[in-house]
Amino acid sequence: MAIAEEHLRVEVLPGPDRVVLALHGELDLLGVPLLEEELEKVEADAPAIVVLDLQDLQFVDSAGLRVILAAHKRSREQGKELALTPGSEQVQRLFAIAGVSEHLCIIGSPDELLG
Repeated sequence: MAIAEEHLRVEVLPGPDRVVLALHGELDLLGVPLLEEELEKVEADAPAIVVLDLQDLQFVDSAGLRVILAAHKRSREQGKELALTPGSEQVQRLFAIAGVSEHLCIIGSPDELLG
């Protein structure tokens, strides 16, 4: 797991009304298990809002996108919110190409109010 942690780092920042997972590095096949593990831990605590902070994420591939979409689906099924901050140009381009941008709640910063 050490290689995955060098490749992708997930910083968990609990707050009063949300938990922020700040992603640093690259979210691809190698980093997916680490993000899935952190999401499972956070979701077990059942916060009302989970924010994936992608501001320091340089790259995401289809495996990473799948994990984000699965987390989005779980949050909706549980009546919770999943929000994302915009990532790099590559990350935003992948979301646009995949046609998922309009389905995800994208906010300007991790502490932005959700409406």
